[in-house]
Amino acid sequence: MWTHEESMETTATPAQVWRLFADVAGWKQWNAGIERIAIHGPFARGTTFDMQPPGSEPFTSTLLDVEENIGFTDETVIDGTRVVVHHGIAVVAPGRTRVVYRTEITGPAAAEFGPMVTGDFPDVLQALKRRLEQGA
Repeated sequence: MWTHEESMETTATPAQVWRLFADVAGWKQWNAGIERIAIHGPFARGTTFDMQPPGSEPFTSTLLDVEENIGFTDETVIDGTRVVVHHGIAVVAPGRTRVVYRTEITGPAAAEFGPMVTGDFPDVLQALKRRLEQGA
């Protein structure tokens, strides 16, 4: 299994983070790793979404777990390799919220997929932080 974790802290509330997480179509506004994205139903367990990174083939992910103001988990399976990303939200102190992306990858291409999947997470989290703290 290949694992990785990235996090950042923000002055935004869990509800503010959640609003951006639940707005899947809006992810492109703070995630440069998304060229196109479309969700096929509500932001709820079992719903799928299609995402295409710039210069790459599109893929389909499934929401495995969705808990308002706490986080969500999505799963993508490509050629037998399973990528699970947990997007967590937690209050760490008054006026401070931590956002954590925890990734677990299993399957034949886990070591190859890991850096590709998580390589931009620091930039994505910093862009999310800027968007949250600018009140967008």
